[in-house]
Amino acid sequence: MKAADRNFESEFEFKTSRSGGKGGQNVNKVETKIELNFDVENSLILNDDEKKRILLKLQNRIDKNRILQIVAQTERSQLMNKLKAQKRFYELIENALKKEKVRKKTKPSVSSKEKRIETKKKTSVKKVMRKLSDKDFSD
Repeated sequence: MKAADRNFESEFEFKTSRSGGKGGQNVNKVETKIELNFDVENSLILNDDEKKRILLKLQNRIDKNRILQIVAQTERSQLMNKLKAQKRFYELIENALKKEKVRKKTKPSVSSKEKRIETKKKTSVKKVMRKLSDKDFSD
C-alpha cells in the first residue's frame, strides 16, 4: 500500500513561525514557515515493521523523541508551505518503506573468461618483450 493512499493528516502536528526569505513586508507580519511534526513511535496508521524501517532509514531527520520533523519556508503563503511539507513527508515515507531488490549473483560467461585470459597473455608477452634487449637477438 502506498503512503499517499493512507491518511496521515490526523497524526500531523503543525507549528508556524515567521520565516526569512522572499515576501517583503509580509515576512515581518505573517507566520508563513511551517514545521510538520509526525510522531513515528505512536502512529496508529503504521505497523511495527514499518515504524522500524522508517526509524532506521530516516534517522537523520528524526529527533530523540522519535518525531519526524519537516520544515517548509520557501513559499510566501502558509498554505503553500503546508502543502509542500505534506508532499515532502509522503515522498520520504514512500522512499523509506520501499523494499530494496535483492541482488542476484551472476557468474562471468565462458567467453568473458577466455577474453580476460587472452588479454593477460598479450600483456605478459608485451612485458617480456620489453625485458629482452637487442643483444638477445644478435646471437
